[in-house]
Parts: sequence; C-alpha cells; structure tokens
Amino acid sequence: MHVQEWLETVPAVIIYLLVGVVIGVESLGIPLPGEIILVSSALLASQHGQIDPVILGACASAGAIIGDSIGYGIGRRGGRPLLTRLGRRFPKHFSAANIAMAERSFERWGMWAVFFGRFVALLRIFAGPLAGVLRMPYWKFLIANVLGGILWAGGTTAVIYYVGIVAEAWLKRFSWVGLVAAVLIGVVSMLVIKRRAKKAAAQADAQVSEATERVPAAD
Repeated sequence: MHVQEWLETVPAVIIYLLVGVVIGVESLGIPLPGEIILVSSALLASQHGQIDPVILGACASAGAIIGDSIGYGIGRRGGRPLLTRLGRRFPKHFSAANIAMAERSFERWGMWAVFFGRFVALLRIFAGPLAGVLRMPYWKFLIANVLGGILWAGGTTAVIYYVGIVAEAWLKRFSWVGLVAAVLIGVVSMLVIKRRAKKAAAQADAQVSEATERVPAAD
C-alpha cells in the first residue's frame, strides 16, 4: 500500500503524532523517511479538510527541533565511537565518505550547516549527532536548529499543501491530459534529481579519496 493511501485510513490526530515522531527519530540520526511522510501528509491535508495544515506543520517542526536536540546530546556524549557504531549499523548512510563530507560542511559553514542541512536528506540525519560530536556550542546549534526546523517543516507543509490544492483543481479541469502531464513532469524531475545526487556523491567520494592519498605524502 502506498504511504498516502495508508494515511487516508488513519485519524488526523494519529497523522500529527506520526509525522512528529518519524521526523523526530530521523533527526536523532536514525534513517527514516521523514520527508516522504511529511510530503504525503501535507498532500493529504490539501485533499481532506479534517487535517489542519497548521497543526501538521507545527508537529513536524516540533519533531525536527526536539529530535535534533536529543541527537545533539547523544552525539556530545557518545563522541567519535558513536559515529563508528552508527557506521556499522547503517553503513549506507554513515559510511566514512558520508561522515567526511558532513564534517567538511560543518568545518566550512559552522552553525549554518545545521540550518541548511535540514534541507539535505543526508545532512538532516547527521546534523544533530555530528554537531554534538564536534562540540558545537549549544546556543549556536539551538538557533540554527529552531530556525531550520521551522522553515523546513513549516515551509514544506505550506508548499505541498497549496500545490496539492492547485493541482487538484487543475487536474479536474484538464482530466487525463493533466494527469499525464503531471506524471511526466514528476518522472523528469525525479531523474534530474537522481542524476545530480549521483554526481554530487561521486565528487564527494573523489575528494575523500584524494584527501586520504595525501596523508602518507605529508608524513
């Protein structure tokens, strides 16, 4: 069953809690489809009046902020060994290359890596724990965490909600022609995003390999 089809059978209160919990757990550093759940719920809200988009966005924001804060505390306490354990448990997400890429982002951008990391799937998982491991001052982390969480969760909810309303009216007007066009646009967008993500990952791996090769030369 598709995520949205399943959400249609669930009461609104459960959806609010589900969105908050899934996004919160994802922000702890555990890979979960937080963005998929949020987008599906916001789209569902645009089609069903019993789901309030404001409450939905508030729950998503709360989950993001609280989850990241807990992740920060865990990372600060667990340190580097925590990243090693996560790498063994989730090798796809917490590989050496991904950790190195995230660390470079933090070294370059500081607290802004936490803020903008909320909009990047990989950094969204890393932000809280890694900020704790790197001992970022909590007040800096908290500012970036709150602003990023509200903007990402609230902004995503608002955008998808209004897009859903417009799309529904548009599809009703143009019938199957509009549906075909929407599917084509979605497929093309997905292919472009995957291509760019693959290219970015390849560049990150190349940079990590280059940095590793330079270590013996420095000795």
